[in-house]
Amino acid sequence: MRKEDCFYLGKIVSKFSFKGELLIKLDTDDPQHYLKMESVFVEYRKKLVPFFIQKSSLQKSELLRVKFEDIDTEEDAEDLIKREVYLPLEELPTLENDQFYFHEIIGYRATDKSFGAIGLLTGVNTTSPQALFEIDHNGKQVLIPLNDDFIAQVDKENKIIHLDVPEGLIEMYLE
Repeated sequence: MRKEDCFYLGKIVSKFSFKGELLIKLDTDDPQHYLKMESVFVEYRKKLVPFFIQKSSLQKSELLRVKFEDIDTEEDAEDLIKREVYLPLEELPTLENDQFYFHEIIGYRATDKSFGAIGLLTGVNTTSPQALFEIDHNGKQVLIPLNDDFIAQVDKENKIIHLDVPEGLIEMYLE
């Protein structure tokens, strides 16, 4: 399995018991959706390795407590801590009309109610405290906070994201 064909589900953050159980911090709004998984891919030595799940349960609502097959000791579990966990893209839940996954909107055209055509959405920056749309406007990068109040409409059919951002925000990047 290639990483490009998967989505990031979370990170293994700690051991839970002396029997090899682990806690995965999920990067999702709906942890319940991932309770019945049969397997996940764990990034190990720059490769995605499948791990089959014997049992899982939610711990403190955003942590998934898992027991992987063949991980039976604290030592086995220790080797997996801080590793990232992935699932194939086809495992993503279907979203409502204006909802989207970040990877889906890359390549969409971005427009603003007042400014007009902004440019091509090239990425979503999630490394800052506020996620940001990265938009290419004739070679200049425009960053717009990913805020529900700024998103007027997501037109998936025509691959356009319609925004309504505060006056002057876009122009600030173009001066």
